[in-house]
Amino acid sequence: MSVTDKPWGGRFTAENDALAEKFGASISFDQQMAYEDLQGSLAHVQMLAHTKILSAIDAKKIETGLKALMNELQAGKITFDVELEDIHMNIEMLLTQKIGPVAGKLHTARSRNDQVATDLHLYLKNRLPIIQQAIWELQAAIVRKASANVTTIMPGYTHLQHAQPISYAHYLLAYYQMFKRDAERFAFSEKHLDLSPLGAAALAGTTFPIDRKYSANLLGFSQIYQNSLDAVSDRDFVVEFLSNASILMMHLSRFCEEIVLWCSYEFNYLSLSDAYSTGSSIMPQKKNPDMAELIRGKSGRVFGHLLGLLTTLKGLPLAYNKDLQEDKEGVFDTIKTIIPSLKVFTGMLSTLTLNPKKMQQATEHDFSNATELADYLAAKGLPFRQAHRLVGELVFEGIQKQKNLQDFSLTELQSHSSLIQEDVYTALKPEIAVKRRNSAGGTGFEQIKQQLQTAQIELEQNKPKIAKHK
Repeated sequence: MSVTDKPWGGRFTAENDALAEKFGASISFDQQMAYEDLQGSLAHVQMLAHTKILSAIDAKKIETGLKALMNELQAGKITFDVELEDIHMNIEMLLTQKIGPVAGKLHTARSRNDQVATDLHLYLKNRLPIIQQAIWELQAAIVRKASANVTTIMPGYTHLQHAQPISYAHYLLAYYQMFKRDAERFAFSEKHLDLSPLGAAALAGTTFPIDRKYSANLLGFSQIYQNSLDAVSDRDFVVEFLSNASILMMHLSRFCEEIVLWCSYEFNYLSLSDAYSTGSSIMPQKKNPDMAELIRGKSGRVFGHLLGLLTTLKGLPLAYNKDLQEDKEGVFDTIKTIIPSLKVFTGMLSTLTLNPKKMQQATEHDFSNATELADYLAAKGLPFRQAHRLVGELVFEGIQKQKNLQDFSLTELQSHSSLIQEDVYTALKPEIAVKRRNSAGGTGFEQIKQQLQTAQIELEQNKPKIAKHK
């Protein structure tokens, strides 16, 4: 295609360098917004007819052509040309081939600048429900697993050292809360996705008597951008989305890290289903947690997309700059990363098998009940700081003698404090330690049941409608 034949070629005489043309083209990736580009164009032409900027006859021809292209797109019958640069020019040329020169009237009162911004808003709006549904399904899986393991005891960790015994359900519900916040962040970002840039044109608006609210309503936007400069240059909504996705992947990665550790021979707290594991090409005995490792690894690429876009945006003057072409590939890849990551993780969690005996044994051959003894002494009137030091001395003695606190005789314990009585052995039992921690949000069994009840109510209230890709 000669440069003079391009939609913008009127003031050009020299041909583009072939490599520069290929370098500047975005059709290789922005064709993923073809549906949204057609969606936006349909609303735009309907608005042009509504405002009588276009005649009813011309608008009807354009609308019919766009709908035919929509059907062909959904049937997989459309191919795109790199010489036409981007999805907008490709659609315009395909429309022209279908209905003739009247197709050129579609671009009245708009620019590729507001067009691409509209496409990207629509693209994220169309996919956000799919992400929200996947998060909800993961939360539901966590609640199911937690409900079945209220009394399953395990070590709680700080610094990856045994800290205090907790319920496995309590551990799971901590992640439920993280994913709940993720869901809330994505829900909040809907507010900034729900703005229509269409009609802002290149940057200054248009002289045509358009009705931006009309086209916004057709596209399902509740509001329009109030400033045309902002409309075409804003990518905050993309940064928010990538930030939300990064936090979500960070939570998944932390969860995966513990799964990788806990299915190891040294921990042996759980076993992954064969469906979510792989083997070794040389070591026949291996069962590798590859899916957990992949999700953990894929967090890095999502973080990279966030940092990449922030770096792209930080020095851009108003309004539109070609740099903004770099906003899309990271979004597309992030969506293709987080949705399967959520679904695979949900399946992996739902099908893993616990080793409750090993988990509880880990709390019986350590000093994670040391705080229980300190609390026991404090409840008997000894200042907690003194109790803390006294128990620390007992732990040190136990390490030297290779004895756990519950293995000391009553006489040995009383040599450190006369406040210690026979009932101390009950207090030192892991299940008692867990059961008694009934402060709000604690690991006590009754508290966990309350957390589960609240979570089940939240899940029912927030249950999404089935979402499908456009």
